Amino acid sequence: MEKQHHIQLVPGDIGETVFLPGDVSRAEVIAKHFDDYELVASNRQYNTFTGTYKGVKVSTTSTGVGGAAAAIAIEELIKVGAKNLIRIGTGGMMQTWLPRPGILVITGAVRGDGTTREYFPPEFPAVADFHVVESMLKSAKELGIEVHAGYEWSHDAFYAGSVFSKLDILEIEKPWIDAGVLIASQEASTVFTIATARKVRGGVILCSAGCHQYPDKSATPEEMVTAISNATKIGLETALKLHALDHGK
Repeated sequence: MEKQHHIQLVPGDIGETVFLPGDVSRAEVIAKHFDDYELVASNRQYNTFTGTYKGVKVSTTSTGVGGAAAAIAIEELIKVGAKNLIRIGTGGMMQTWLPRPGILVITGAVRGDGTTREYFPPEFPAVADFHVVESMLKSAKELGIEVHAGYEWSHDAFYAGSVFSKLDILEIEKPWIDAGVLIASQEASTVFTIATARKVRGGVILCSAGCHQYPDKSATPEEMVTAISNATKIGLETALKLHALDHGK
């Protein structure tokens, strides 16, 4: 097989579990949690590192910002052997009761993005794989890390749905706040719908510095580094559980 057009990978380059940060630099941040790792490909915004964690081969590929960019990586990663696609990312929380920083296990997404509409009708659900969610929650409990499970509002227009916007984002987000949606971000809908359609597992774990309803109250950069590290630890333990599920211990 020729190298995939965008991610420049062939079968054998990656593990069955691939972590999907949006931030290009965060791919190596995640890889540094592996027991060993190497850069196997770098093209456009797609940097891929592969290594091992407790004897299991794992990888991380940066996707850039948004569902359209993530969809390209997901489609090509599946072609070269990815079975479990887990986004480790960030977003802006919507519910005031969530801690700052917060770590959220996303169980489903409001499909407010444009990418998945080109794949599926609006009735198609964006839901996380049950085994991924179960493994994440169990791993968090074992590690003693507080997480909260719930929905993401996936959308495309960052400046129409973030604290950096000049629009009334609380008015835009009011339907989702009232519905109990936990966080706004951009990729969960894409991860879930494409993974489901391609018969692989999709999962998302997000960290957030603060809540859109209180933009002046935020976690420190140091606290966010710890939160992302903790989310990565949960992801790695999840990878082990999924490996055991598929291959035995």
